[in-house]
Amino acid sequence: MKKFILPTLVGIIALFACQPAGGETNTPDTPGSGNTTTTVVRGNTDVKVMSFNMRYDNSGDGDNQWQYRRDRVANVILFQGADVVGAQEVLENQLKDLKQRLPNYELIGKGRDDGNTDGEYNPLIVNKDRFNITNSGQFWLSATPDKVSKGWDGACNRIAVWAILHDKYTNKQLFVLNTHLDHVGVEARKQGVKLVLDRAKSLAGSLPVIITGDFNAWSNDQPIVDMKAAGMKDSREMSPVVYGPSWTWHDWKGYNYSGRGIIDYVFSNGKLPIKTYGILAETQDGKYLSDHCPVLVNFELR
Repeated sequence: MKKFILPTLVGIIALFACQPAGGETNTPDTPGSGNTTTTVVRGNTDVKVMSFNMRYDNSGDGDNQWQYRRDRVANVILFQGADVVGAQEVLENQLKDLKQRLPNYELIGKGRDDGNTDGEYNPLIVNKDRFNITNSGQFWLSATPDKVSKGWDGACNRIAVWAILHDKYTNKQLFVLNTHLDHVGVEARKQGVKLVLDRAKSLAGSLPVIITGDFNAWSNDQPIVDMKAAGMKDSREMSPVVYGPSWTWHDWKGYNYSGRGIIDYVFSNGKLPIKTYGILAETQDGKYLSDHCPVLVNFELR
């Protein structure tokens, strides 16, 4: 039986903006109830994968600006022991901050607006102690995916970053891809998903596939329907243990925002068993990690 464990902490989530304009104590929200008797033991075959829209560094965010959040954002990755993080909305200065604070991680990907340092990154953040990076790349969600370009009716350039990882513990490989679909263009989201699925199929071959991202879509919207129709599994629906609220994006308002919902996902092609799924709805001194909550999934690589 699937066990839903309600959160004891407050949340974080965020929708996307096209144009970039940044050490406390955990404070629990109203305690939840639920079956907490399941004990999950982590072994060397476990792989913890996070999808995390970190919110671009926006001077208009006041106390939520990146400079006040960067230590906490890095620390949640370290504390949770994430092996792979698919991040979104990361600007060049944020990338540098993450590299400084996560020295044992490799950050893969380039800026979306010039293929170098301009615009937002969707970096894959990979634990170097766990994985060797066998191959990696980036493409644009457009009709010309191999060059800087904007797709269909999209408001912004959109990208996907991928890597083939070799696990030092099990000697096995897996394919991971991270993306961020457009927040305006309906056709851009539809075609973006199609391109992501096509590229994943051609690049991954027979490997286990994990796709992370901010899809800017609710679970019943066409992009998510299309992902599932292609055989991709929503980790939340497959996990025997589900933790946290039923929303990721909250626009800095958390439980007080009626428009919140899940738009951040971790999909897989079903080749890796899932042990746990969680939406990390945390605050510290009343401040959120981002305007999105990170999603954390514990897979078993075997």
